Amino acid sequence: MSSSPAAAYTVADFDFDLPPELIAQHPAAERSSSRLLDATGVDLVDRVFRELPNLLNPGDLLVFNNTQVIKARLFGVKATGGSVEALIERVLPGTQEVWMHLRASKSPKPGSRVRFADAFDAEVLGRCGPDNGLFHLRFAGDPFALLEAHGHVPLPPYIAHADGEDDVRRYQTVFAKEPGAVAAPTAALHFDEALLARLAERGVASAHVTLHVGAGTFQPVRVEQLADHKMHSEWFEVPQATVDAVAACHARGGRVVAVGTTTLRALESAARGGQLEAGARETDIFITPGFQFRVVDRLVTNFHLPRSTLMMLVSAFAGYERIRSLYSHAIAQRYRFFSYGDAMLLSRVHATRP
Repeated sequence: MSSSPAAAYTVADFDFDLPPELIAQHPAAERSSSRLLDATGVDLVDRVFRELPNLLNPGDLLVFNNTQVIKARLFGVKATGGSVEALIERVLPGTQEVWMHLRASKSPKPGSRVRFADAFDAEVLGRCGPDNGLFHLRFAGDPFALLEAHGHVPLPPYIAHADGEDDVRRYQTVFAKEPGAVAAPTAALHFDEALLARLAERGVASAHVTLHVGAGTFQPVRVEQLADHKMHSEWFEVPQATVDAVAACHARGGRVVAVGTTTLRALESAARGGQLEAGARETDIFITPGFQFRVVDRLVTNFHLPRSTLMMLVSAFAGYERIRSLYSHAIAQRYRFFSYGDAMLLSRVHATRP
């Protein structure tokens, strides 16, 4: 089945049974002490994440997503007294306006106000976004400052505890720079300053992109045929310096290693025209088996949800049967899954670039 076109797959093909106790509720004691499943050779090898420098060559290039997770979850009340739970999807650049998912017994009407955290008001401007599924609000102040002061860490729905101080620190990469994400680029959570220093000493180069991860990353695929799925849209930017670093890496025979599916999506989106191009734009790229990768040679990623678009992405990258095999291995070996879980290192199923 691994050579079949994407049209031959249904969402059920990306399902698997996961014991609930393998869903990581808290991060490892130290970032780089997570486990790492090395799937770059014929045999699967169980390692520790801090061994990553030994698996890369001098001249390879690691590309990171430097987005910063904002405290995007808010609780409030409508003027009528009804309670509201909100999750920011994005802050509109240069404005006090946001798009958000909003849960309430009755949807607030345009022109009404919501008071969040008993601290600030927001005006409802209307509906927006894909299929008008989001709410458009204007905050009474700078959204980033208000969220930092009154918001909560937007932990994924499968993490059962309320956010605490440890989540503020650990659901964020050590190199987060550009605020805007409502979910962490989780593969990068395993990197600490000591590991980054060892990678540099090894001669592994680094570069960055920015992709603000949206809440759509957790949305289930509600259709059976992959071709019927409408992918959510996210904003990303690839700097010219990263385009140059990728070109230099490939010219010297190195491998481009994407840290996380968000980095991979940004790089491959920026190369949809055939060549990697710098710039900022939206992407709704949906990577499924049969996709032609143009940039990324290896991928560091966590273990993903069943039936998710990310399962489809890694299956496209490493091969459908290969992913089935390594997920079975990970479950048997009691790896920890999802955002706070362990990681794997994958090689692209076809070694040569188009």
